[in-house]
Amino acid sequence: MTTRAQTRPAERSAQIDFIARNLLSRAALLVRLLVKQVPTGDVSRTEVEVLAVLGEGPRRITELAELEGLAQPTMTVLVRRLEERGWVSRAGHPDDGRVVLVAITARGRKAVEAFRAEFLAALRSDLEGLSARELAALSRATQSLGSFVEELQRET
Repeated sequence: MTTRAQTRPAERSAQIDFIARNLLSRAALLVRLLVKQVPTGDVSRTEVEVLAVLGEGPRRITELAELEGLAQPTMTVLVRRLEERGWVSRAGHPDDGRVVLVAITARGRKAVEAFRAEFLAALRSDLEGLSARELAALSRATQSLGSFVEELQRET
């Protein structure tokens, strides 16, 4: 007969495996499903993601390409398109004139804010359909995920 204490490591291992296999793909799918509900107008999800990264500070095109998992020429085209819309600007690096930094503009920030507002409205609407029990469980999971992310950030 197996005692409760003996099954806990196996249960824990099974939970870790389940989360490792499913968390990222389900989070990505959730984002894609919500984006489909947002009337994006003339901005793509990738453009919003790049603008959001730039909201943290100017970046090199190579950094942006790495962060988004895109080839550098693809990112260059995307940045050019954002620049034509007035959402980003390019400037030389203060310490190395050969390096070009891309920065978000005020218009770019407004575009991100508008997209996020629509995105959050869609998410809130979908959350309204959950039962009180499902909402409480998702709230606890969200808090746990936040703690997990904070821990990972401290380690890097």
